[in-house]
This record gives sequence, structure tokens and C-alpha cells, in this order.
Amino acid sequence: MTLTDWPRTAADPNLDPAGPAVVSGTPEPVSQTTGTVSDAPEPASETENGTGDNSSGGKLTGSQKWATGAIVAAALVLAAIGLYLSFEHVAVFAHKELRFGSLGKGQLFAVGVDVGIMVMIAVDLLMAWLKRPIAWIRYPVWLLTAATVVLNAASGAPKDRAWELLDYVAAGAHGVVPILFITVVELGRDAIDRMVRPERAERDSIPWIRWTLAPAATAKIFRRMRLWSVTSYPEMIRRDQELIAYEQWLKRKYDGDLSQATEDELLPMRMAPYGYTVAQALAMPDQQERAAQEREEEAERRRRDAETRSEIADAEAEADRLRAKGKVETVRAEVDGQTGQARAHARAQVSAAERAAELEKQALDNAVIAEAAAREAEAGRKAAEERAVEAEADLRTAALELQAAEKRKEAAEADRVAAAEAQAVETRTVAENRRAAAETNRAAAETERAAAEAARATAEANRKKAEEEGRREAALAETARSKKQAAEADRDAAETRRLTAEIERRAVEAEDTAKLKPRERAVRKVARMILAAGGADQLPLADIQHELAVASPGTASEYRQEAAELLAGGYTPAA
Repeated sequence: MTLTDWPRTAADPNLDPAGPAVVSGTPEPVSQTTGTVSDAPEPASETENGTGDNSSGGKLTGSQKWATGAIVAAALVLAAIGLYLSFEHVAVFAHKELRFGSLGKGQLFAVGVDVGIMVMIAVDLLMAWLKRPIAWIRYPVWLLTAATVVLNAASGAPKDRAWELLDYVAAGAHGVVPILFITVVELGRDAIDRMVRPERAERDSIPWIRWTLAPAATAKIFRRMRLWSVTSYPEMIRRDQELIAYEQWLKRKYDGDLSQATEDELLPMRMAPYGYTVAQALAMPDQQERAAQEREEEAERRRRDAETRSEIADAEAEADRLRAKGKVETVRAEVDGQTGQARAHARAQVSAAERAAELEKQALDNAVIAEAAAREAEAGRKAAEERAVEAEADLRTAALELQAAEKRKEAAEADRVAAAEAQAVETRTVAENRRAAAETNRAAAETERAAAEAARATAEANRKKAEEEGRREAALAETARSKKQAAEADRDAAETRRLTAEIERRAVEAEDTAKLKPRERAVRKVARMILAAGGADQLPLADIQHELAVASPGTASEYRQEAAELLAGGYTPAA
């Protein structure tokens, strides 16, 4: 191995034969600077630190349950002993020395401290059992226990003389039981935590011999294990040995002058206080370069995606523009076609009229020529009247007439063709107009039908509204009639109550005149109640109890029976 080769390991293979892997969850550095890393590395996994607990979380056996019960009972006995020993001393010391007003208040203070300790211990154990431990609750328990120990020791301190060795022993003895109880509680808490969370990684303890031989260095190791959640003591030792070996290798490489080393080569020493191993620190530059390259690639990918989306948007906009332009061209072609068709119709009509006028002119010219020829023939006939050429003149005249007839026939045929073309154009235009008129009539019919349907719906709605108003008026009339009947019934009831009250008043006056006893008065009042109710069976005993303020139903029944007998004997209330 040359000086330029970094040794892969420098630890004793007996310490960790498996060679723990890189701590999982270590955050990737964000720069090559020596600043504080924002995120601490996560705890090493069980596979990496070699301290994973493979015990199962099965149920306890019968013997284990008995043993657990015995331990809990012993812990409770220990707690009772501690409370008993400290209660009186703390109460008296609080009364005399801490200026509590009375011994009772001092006892309440001692009870409050002890009950507070027990409540917090119970909550701590319960939350640990529920797999939701509260870490900070242990510190108030320790603080209150320490206060109890101090108060117990202070209560046994000598007065008006110097401390002797036995005094120190006595003061320390006062704190033995509370400290022992807290130790048992912490042991029970850890046992519960191991039972309910068997998968939790165990934390190695540093051997006491190392604390004895190198307390300062061991304290630094303990601090780093706690700060960076390294649960394996051999793993922490391996890290320190790797760092020392790497530093020695750098010194050998640069002849003891580490200032010649590059920034990347000094990373292990600079990142060690932040929980990085030598391998992790040396891998930081490559990781950062890869991360930077990945960020650049991601930015390039996003830029290309944005360009692609922009091109797609442009293509879609161009397609929309072309589609709109195509629609415009289509409409334009339709308009041009209709315009060309109209122009063709007009040109056909003009051509037909021109041909008709030309044929008519030719026929007129032929007629003039024929007339002139006829006049010449007439003159020749008159001039050669004597000659025997009448037959020939007649023949020539007949030929001219025949030719004129042919010309007239051609003119008539041309007129018929022009008229037929004009009639065809006119017929098609009329047909289009008729079709448009028919379409207009159909739309008008649809509109009239819709209007009729709307009118019918409006009439139906008005009819239903009229029926609803009729029902509402009938309901209002029925309500008014019911209110009137209820008012009449109330008036009749009021009149009945007035008459009853008048009868009751006269009956009371008659009873006062007759100087009847209270029971006789009560019986007569029940008799009047029976008459008002329509019979003894119709009068409830509860009404008698309410009117006469009688608590017993038996007494009310007696009153009702005597009143019935009184009525049977001919009793009539004064009218």
C-alpha cells in the first residue's frame, strides 16, 4: 500500500467483525463549506450498529406473571416504606424550619410532594406502557425526589454543634430509600419500554473501566453518541479509529504538513463534529456534484417541458387560426356561389331578351323587304298587265309570302324559346320564393302553436291559482269559523265557571251561616265537584287532592264516598 492509497479500515477487527455500514439517514451535505449542517444524521439501524433486539413481544407465561406481580408488590412496599420514613421528618422540618404556619400545613406539604411524585411516576409508567412515553416527566420526578432527600437529610442535621462523621452517615441514610425507589421506578420503566417496544434498538453502555481510565475522552464519546444517535459503542470506537488513522495517513502523505492537503481531503476532520464518518465526508464532493448535476438536469428538463408546452400551445393556436380561416373561406365560397348563380340567371335572361329582339328585327326587315318586293311585283304586274305573266307574279308573290311566313315562324320559335327560358328562370325563382314563404309560414305556425301552448299553460296556471285561492279562502273561512266556535266555547266555559263560582260562593256563605265543621265543608265541596264532573266515577282522586290539599289518596277517596252519600241523601248546592 502506497502513501497515496487511503486505507479502507484502521479498526481492530475484533471490535466489530461485521464492519458496520454507513449510518442510515445521514443528510447529504449541501456545500463544501465547513458550516454547521442543518440536519443531524438519523439513528443507525439495527443492522448497522449490530445491537438490534430480536426478542419477540409475546405474552408472559404464568410464572413470569407471578414474578412480575411479586416485583410490583415489592416496589409498592418500598414506596410505602419511603413515604412512611420521610413523611414525619419532612412535615416537622417544614413546620419548624420552612415557616409553615402549623404542623397540619407541614403535613399537607409533605403529602403534596409525595403524592405529586407518585402521580408523575404513575403517568410515566402508563405512557410507557401505551408506547407513548413522555421523556421530560422524569426530570420533575428526579427533582422532587432530590428535594425530598435534601429535606430528610436537613431534618437529621445536628443543631448547635459541628458535623461529625456519623452525622454525614445519618444524613445520607435519609436519602437511601427515595433514591432506591427512583432506581426501581426507572428499572420498571425501562422494562415496560422493552416489553411494549421489542423492536427498539438497544443503546450500548460505555464500559466503566473506560470512564475510570479516560474520563474526558469517554465523556466526549458519550456526548457524540447522544448527539448523533449512535447506539453502538463499537461503532463509535470504529469511527474514532478511522478518523485517527485517516489523519495519520494525511500527515504521512504530506510529511506532517496538513496545510498542503486539499479542502476535500480535510473534510473528514472538519465534518467529524457533525456526526459524519470518514467515508461519508470523503463522499460529500461526489454527492454534491451529483446533486448539482441532478438539479441542472431537472432544470433542463423543466425548461424543455416548458418549451414543448409553448410549442404545443403555438401549434394549437395556429390550428385554431387555420380552422377559423377555413370557416371564413367556406362562407365566402358559399356567398360567391350564390352571387355567381344570381349573375348567371341575370345573364341568361339578358341573352334571351337580346336574341328575341334580334329575331324580331330580322323578321321586321324581312317584312319590309317583302312589302317592297310586293310593291315592285304589283308595279310590274300593272306594267305587264297585258303580258301573260300573272301566273309567274303570283308564283313569286307566293314564294315571298312563304319566305315571310318562314321568317315569322322562326321569330315566333325564338320568342317561344326566350319565353320558355324566362319562364324557367321565373319558375325556379318563384319556387324558391314559395319554399321560403312555406318555411316562413311553418315557422309562423310553430310560433302560433307555441303561443297557443303558452296561453293554454297560462290558463291552466290561472285555473290552478284560482282553485288554490278558493281553497285558501275556504281554509281561512274554516279557521275563522273554528275560532268563532272556540270563542263561543270559551265564553260558555267562562259563563259556566262564573255560575259555578257563584254557586260555590253561595254554598260557602250557607256553610258559614250553618257553622259547619271543616270536614263537612270539604265533603260538600267534593259533592259540588261531583255534580260538576257528572258523577262520582268521573271525578279523579287527584283533583280532590289538589283542591283540598290532601296528600293521601285514601283520604280523598273517603271524601268522595261521603260526598256521594250526601248527594244521594238529597243535598243540593244553594242556587
